[in-house]
Amino acid sequence: MDTKPWRERVRLEDELLEQLQAQVSQAAKRRAAALVEGVTELGSVYKVAQELNKSWTAIDNAIKKNGSAPSDPITTP
Repeated sequence: MDTKPWRERVRLEDELLEQLQAQVSQAAKRRAAALVEGVTELGSVYKVAQELNKSWTAIDNAIKKNGSAPSDPITTP
């Protein structure tokens, strides 16, 4: 059985982790863009949160952290 040395395995796993972290970051940005589109369509973060059965703070934080916030993101119904 030909196993790779532990140093090489660690290096390969580090590379994989970097790739996965980049994919997670890109997915979070795409999700934030979709949430912003939802806010534009529905008129508020609250309404988007209600539609997705999430808290408005979770939606608002995702937009703030990963995307560009709409002009009035916390308008309530």
